Amino acid sequence: MNEFLKTLQPEKIWHYFGEVLNIPRPSKKEEKIREYLLTFGKTHSLETEVDNAGNVLIRKPATAGFENHNGVVLQAHIDMVAEKTGASVHNFESDPIEVHEENGWIKAKDTTLGADNGIGVAACLAVLDSNDLQHPALECLFTVDEETGLTGAFGLKTDWLKGKTLLNLDSEDDGQFFIGCAGGIGTYADYAFDLEQMPNAHKIYAVKIHGLQGGHSGDDINKGRGNANQLLARFLYSFSDKLSLRLASFSGGNLHNAIPREATATIAVPDTKILDLEKSVITYEKVLQNELRHADEKVKFSLAPASADKVLAKKSQSCIVFALCACPHGVLRMSDTMENFVETSTNLASVKTENGHIKIVTSQRSSVETAKYFAAHRVASTFKLAGAEVTHNDGYPGWNPDPGSKIARLAADTFNKLFNQEPKVLAIHAGLECGLIGEKYPEMDMVSFGPTMRGVHSPDEKLEIKAVERFWKLLVEILKQL
Repeated sequence: MNEFLKTLQPEKIWHYFGEVLNIPRPSKKEEKIREYLLTFGKTHSLETEVDNAGNVLIRKPATAGFENHNGVVLQAHIDMVAEKTGASVHNFESDPIEVHEENGWIKAKDTTLGADNGIGVAACLAVLDSNDLQHPALECLFTVDEETGLTGAFGLKTDWLKGKTLLNLDSEDDGQFFIGCAGGIGTYADYAFDLEQMPNAHKIYAVKIHGLQGGHSGDDINKGRGNANQLLARFLYSFSDKLSLRLASFSGGNLHNAIPREATATIAVPDTKILDLEKSVITYEKVLQNELRHADEKVKFSLAPASADKVLAKKSQSCIVFALCACPHGVLRMSDTMENFVETSTNLASVKTENGHIKIVTSQRSSVETAKYFAAHRVASTFKLAGAEVTHNDGYPGWNPDPGSKIARLAADTFNKLFNQEPKVLAIHAGLECGLIGEKYPEMDMVSFGPTMRGVHSPDEKLEIKAVERFWKLLVEILKQL
């Protein structure tokens, strides 16, 4: 499987990317990739350690002439977002990722690719396995659970790393270097609803929104893409009274950091309203296709027979539909100091019906800590008004940009010299582990970069082949300059 990767250059980084693709590594289930890294370290006679959080650190001595240079840390996370299309039977806990080449890009078959951050892991391994590079003493830090909780970065020991410079290999645009990122927090609502018997003379259907792009709730939040959860709630708000619809269940989205691509509601409709329901579904699909024709032109809204025994009580149905419609989603504020930079946003990520409860997952991001908490409070207020129990996680800090960063200047200058192209030095609205690492190692000089990827956190994820070659050349040259 994936044998064609061996034909790509640079050979070593593509070899290890192929190795990573073969190892199941969904977030919080990184045991197999961790064991692979430990075996790698042992096989290559490199100092290898694991901390209590499950992070792996592999050290490689400096090459000749670099013994007195300050050490450098290469950092990547080993978990991946496990998303797939509705038709896929892929098992992320046991199956390798099957990939193909498509117009100069690497893509997976109906799943996330895991180039986020598998290509960063592959780059670290390729450096560790190379004998023809020049570099200071290296520490390759492989962190766990970046995608769902930043658990590895939270649990990182404060006395573990010796290097004073960190290259985070978890960014997604060739020619862009990041020196800051947003902080984030999760807000969760648990709505306990009352049930009633299914009304007489009703038919059961599933209404489904699908075909949306979804995407990363940080990088893609300003692109106007549809949120399946909110669009489905909008349909229920608009047509429940007209069609006497009764809601039995609602399910949409999976991950806190992915804009939901699909959502399904199981509903009951009176026999006398079935034809009106069919017409309304067609009408609403046309509305969505018109509104989202630039951002989500493939959106679909469909109707299919389903089954259910009970429905939500009318008051419960109204409360949850109103709350899902009212919940803020998307960009809340753009930055006043950085052009075209999102300051604060929120994502209505997941809605699930489980044992008499509807459970909602949302996430808020901001480069301003106070604004991050206010966004979380706005979301919380929406669901509290509906009668839900609301909690927040601990969140994570942002990474305050340092315009004077020596490593950022070196990386940008090196890129310019290699490719005769002016790079961009930016902050990113997505979360990076650099914020937490910087808290634990405040003197660490950090920059984040990587090859071009698109559609991360969705089955549309793809990795540009030519950008990987540039990424490798840049990394090798930066190490030589340190």
